[in-house]
Amino acid sequence: MTKITLQVNGSTVAREVAPETLLVEFIREHLRLTGTHVGCDTSQCGACTVHLNGHAVKSCSMLAMQADGTELTTIEGISAKNGELHPMQAAFKACHGLQCGFCTPGMVMSAIDLVQHHPHGSESEIREHLDGNLCRCTGYQNIVKAVQQGARGMTSP
Repeated sequence: MTKITLQVNGSTVAREVAPETLLVEFIREHLRLTGTHVGCDTSQCGACTVHLNGHAVKSCSMLAMQADGTELTTIEGISAKNGELHPMQAAFKACHGLQCGFCTPGMVMSAIDLVQHHPHGSESEIREHLDGNLCRCTGYQNIVKAVQQGARGMTSP
């Protein structure tokens, strides 16, 4: 067992983990933050996307030990303390950018990463950035609209 310490959604967390523990397993089973989903277990679907030091990563493709000393943000950590939705979450809701909801946390986390690094992405850039996030329900049209609307909400004063 190895002790890791990191910031999770703004709070310091220290836990003992087995060396083979995946980050997604640590998030879901050790921290009980179940908004991060396990879809494919092979880094193909993006359902497990979280932010590590401000960048989107697929948490099924890295070990929990690799996150030692980092800042981790999960879908649970993006809304305001008063419960108000993050602008990207609100946009997904308003634009009907979800159906079953399984891919939504990963989509939202990837979309936030896109806007933080490229605030004025075109439709084709949005589609390209979300290429690693699979949705089996929506057809992506409303997801793209949601990202565009969410970007406006994130970048307006």
